This record gives sequence, structure tokens and C-alpha cells, in this order.
Amino acid sequence: MSTDDTPRPRAPITEADVLTWLETTAAAVQAGELNANDLIDLLGELRRASAACADASDWALLAAREEGASLRQIAPVFGKGYVRAPAARLEKLHRQAQNSGQWLAILRHKQTV
Repeated sequence: MSTDDTPRPRAPITEADVLTWLETTAAAVQAGELNANDLIDLLGELRRASAACADASDWALLAAREEGASLRQIAPVFGKGYVRAPAARLEKLHRQAQNSGQWLAILRHKQTV
């Protein structure tokens, strides 16, 4: 983060956002406002959003390592505190991109295809 008063970027969606959306959507289903086709459309949107979040997570992982974060520092966000999970993910990512800039370029290319 910069040394000025600019807040750091936040994730574009939070667990609380998802839970609020889920509760609202579940109520709409119970009220008969959404049918199976609507839910299938939502499912597709959620699957694409999930993939986009995973791509963003991979970018943040690469960027954190480039900024000097150790695997031990990163491991807790993967759960259980094991360094194997982020190490394995980095190894897989490095087969496609060596740094966060390359990963971002890959993501941009996926958008245009």
C-alpha cells in the first residue's frame, strides 16, 4: 500500500455480499418468483463468477510472492496453515505464467476469445 491515505483495494465481493444475495434469492424462489430456467441461468452466472474469482485469487497469489510474501505468510488463507497448498498452486500457475503481469495478460486474452 502507498504511504498516503489511499485505502487498499478490497475484493469486489465478500462472503457477506454472497450470503445476503443468497438469502434474497432463496426467498424469491420460495415465493415462486424464479423458475428452474431462471435458476439455471443463475447457476451459469455463478460458475463464471467463481472462475473469475479463482483467476483473481491466482493473480493475487503471484503478486504477493513478487512483493516478497513467504509461503508461510500466504498459507493461512488457504486454510490449515499448510505451505503445500500455495506452493502447489504456484507450481501449477508457473506452468502458464511466471509472474502476475503475465497472468493478467492471459486473463485479458481469455476475455477476448
